[in-house]
Amino acid sequence: MIEITEEFGLNAGRVWRTLNSCGPLTEIQLIEETGLREKEIYAAIGWLARENKITRDNGLYRLDETNLNTEIGEDAGKIWQILSTEGELDTIHISRLIHRDERSIFSALGWLAREKKIQLKRTK
Repeated sequence: MIEITEEFGLNAGRVWRTLNSCGPLTEIQLIEETGLREKEIYAAIGWLARENKITRDNGLYRLDETNLNTEIGEDAGKIWQILSTEGELDTIHISRLIHRDERSIFSALGWLAREKKIQLKRTK
């Protein structure tokens, strides 16, 4: 069984390979080309942003130095602060606390997973 953090990294590799072979793609195209679900794409984007490998311009993602540090990095910082004080929380609770949508939460979790700052558990 693969742990979720490892899964995020594998999915990030899948997104990277897809962008490397196909060029710039929208989120919908990334989902179609990779076969990943939305949450998995968002976490992979966060992981790649932390690695400074992905950028988004006019709704298209491509491989390049990231321009997502402010957006994803700030959300990751907020989540890190909350988890440091509150302990274990689910994504719905985190979303309510920082007033961000699911896309933002999963991107930030991908960022934090790449930094090895969090442990994720899959719920049923």
